[in-house]
Amino acid sequence: MIENFDLTMVNWARAQFALTAMYHWLFVPLTLGISWIVAFYHSIYVKTGNEEWKRLTKFWMKLFGVNFAIGVATGIILEFQFGTNWSNYSWMVGDIFGAPLAIEGIFAFFLEATFFAVMFFGWNRVSKGFHLFSTWMVAVGSNMSAVWILVANAWMQYPVGQEFNPDTARFEMQNFTEVAFSPYAVAKFTHTTSSSMLVAALFVISISSWYLLRKRHVVMAKRSIIVASVLGLVASIFVIFNGDESAYRIAKVQPMKLAAFEGLWEGEDGAGLVALGAVNRDKKVDNDEEPFKFEVRIPGMLSLMANRSFGSFVPGMKDLVYGNEEKGVVGGVEKMEKGKIALESLDKYKIAKKENNEAAAAKYLATFSEHKEFLGYGFIEEPEDLVPPVGVSFNSFHIMVGLGSLFPLIFMAYIYFSYKGTLQNKKLFLGGGTILYLLGLVATEAGWVVAEVGRQPWSIQGLLPVTVSRTNLTAGTVQTSFWMFFVLFAILLIAEICIMAKQVSIGPEEN
Repeated sequence: MIENFDLTMVNWARAQFALTAMYHWLFVPLTLGISWIVAFYHSIYVKTGNEEWKRLTKFWMKLFGVNFAIGVATGIILEFQFGTNWSNYSWMVGDIFGAPLAIEGIFAFFLEATFFAVMFFGWNRVSKGFHLFSTWMVAVGSNMSAVWILVANAWMQYPVGQEFNPDTARFEMQNFTEVAFSPYAVAKFTHTTSSSMLVAALFVISISSWYLLRKRHVVMAKRSIIVASVLGLVASIFVIFNGDESAYRIAKVQPMKLAAFEGLWEGEDGAGLVALGAVNRDKKVDNDEEPFKFEVRIPGMLSLMANRSFGSFVPGMKDLVYGNEEKGVVGGVEKMEKGKIALESLDKYKIAKKENNEAAAAKYLATFSEHKEFLGYGFIEEPEDLVPPVGVSFNSFHIMVGLGSLFPLIFMAYIYFSYKGTLQNKKLFLGGGTILYLLGLVATEAGWVVAEVGRQPWSIQGLLPVTVSRTNLTAGTVQTSFWMFFVLFAILLIAEICIMAKQVSIGPEEN
């Protein structure tokens, strides 16, 4: 049976997780990306022996260290919430979800931490070769940490390699390789790490542009810019290609998310991609309102992105809720019916097992096994609840794509002006460059909003709704912790900005 729940508590728990996750993500992309950039700077120093590259490397390494420390602190707070606000989730999927998190802590974190001290304090204490090796290992360790976090998140979006145990009411790991190397996990890792490199390149360019405008540390700023621009351009090309691959994977395993971030209410053959538009917030899956206030579409591009074919059919949210027999789309209504059969069979199976009625238990177990893939749908109260917030998903996706399309052009402009030797004279261009890092943060945060808001109402796609994943707490309890975290994060953010600003103001060590 579906138990009653406090929706207010669930929404506050969602808000708290969104707060901590988005705040944590302010620091993660910079940590992942700048670790590689620092390693490249360090390699150039070891190769050339030029002391200017050493000063440059130590400066960016210092900023990396500040960001890394704040990121670790916020990450710990984020993971604690699985036990506080989402204990049912932790109980039901901990066997699977906990494995990559444990690997992240044991393997990647220790690899990173082992070489971290050598990287920072090994100057003139260890050989240049081993010191450089340590810097590269910190970059590898940082990104290995991201691998396992992203594997865990990808499993929530595309749950493979698992089986539901009706006796324990838990999802249990069956195939670790499927979990770790699912196409969704590979696409998510490549997209996240390449976008992090892009964001870190923007960070370096923003600070270096400020130095050029102030005519301070000019040589260091120019050298920083040229390396960061080249790496950023390469990363942006990767982002475009693996972003397309991510959209293709979403179309296959999360078609509702794809329909939501494109505002596609009714399925179409040869569906167009919305290049620019404003969604009508009054539009619902069960009314006849116009979906957009205005829109500019690229014909056939959504079909190409989703199915690699211009004329193919892309299901809309209405098809996915109510079904489309002509196109072979099974709707949420039918899945909910099968889900309720699965839940009822599971309840009867447990009763029969308790009464030692093996024949009845076997019958109910067979019925459950036939419908178990729709188990999560049995908890959904209304079919319209299967539609995620369309306005948020659409706007976040198009902000991400719009900015992501702009960044490679900016990198190419920086490379061109650097090559021509005229960069320092482009005052207006450099002024705009000082805010590039903020635009990068907006783009990467929007990407995570698409990923997480777009899969609502699920915590585990198709298997476990958010409303079932919660802890049995009162709304007031979660509200209290929400505001505590809000104040704490505000203090940490102010501290981070002050420390970073002071270090940038001081600049690199003088010879």
